[in-house]
Amino acid sequence: MKKKITAIFLILISLAAFFCSCKNNKDNEAVEAFKEEEITSDNVTVTEPTTIGEDSKILYLTFDDGPGLYTQHLLATLAKYNVKVTFFVTNFRPDCQFLLAREEKEGHTVAVHSYTHEYSDIYRSTSAFWEDYNKMDENVLKYTGHHAEIMRFPGGSSNTISASYCEGIMTALTQQMNEKGISYIDWDVDSYDAGGASSSDEVFENLKSGVSGRKSSVILCHDVKSYTVEAMERFIPWALEEGFIFLPCTKDSEPAHHSVNN
Repeated sequence: MKKKITAIFLILISLAAFFCSCKNNKDNEAVEAFKEEEITSDNVTVTEPTTIGEDSKILYLTFDDGPGLYTQHLLATLAKYNVKVTFFVTNFRPDCQFLLAREEKEGHTVAVHSYTHEYSDIYRSTSAFWEDYNKMDENVLKYTGHHAEIMRFPGGSSNTISASYCEGIMTALTQQMNEKGISYIDWDVDSYDAGGASSSDEVFENLKSGVSGRKSSVILCHDVKSYTVEAMERFIPWALEEGFIFLPCTKDSEPAHHSVNN
């Protein structure tokens, strides 16, 4: 009986290893395909700063959690419409970090989101947060040639989950950001692609209704969501037709700060 159980156990382990190997191979193939994609920064236009008038309608389109498997496709779409955005980056996919260089070269802002995005780790203390931040900032420096000047807190500056790990940490961190001369940026329009929306149609409708009637919007999206990247093929031309101007975030951009709740 024991031999039979052991044999079954070994078979299950082998099957698990097989499926894990298949997934890793597919992911690696996808990354290699991205590296070989024909659209490169050599045929992308990096525009001069746009002149902003009193009646201009501004969109700061931002993408969190990448670079990932869909970032290359997003970059191709942005190049197609000559739109510049902001990437708040992580190290979720070490094999996709090379895309930070392309994001920078094509005129987008590369900013820090987090190295691990693990709330329990980064929000357990201010020193733990800065250790994580500095690791990601080193990635930004490695691939872009300069440190990040802006960042976005995982969960936003208004998050309350951080209180589960360290009371008052968000109040302390926002103050420290100012002391270090680093600007943090939240958002005032949500695509809800990280909760609620699960299709490109839903993302498009959320963005369309979110920015309508506003003079300036900082939009939260995630380039690790395939349906969000697909939605950009509809949203960007729609917004351009409506007279919106897309700008990347800088230290002087609209901060869209939330209320700090911890």
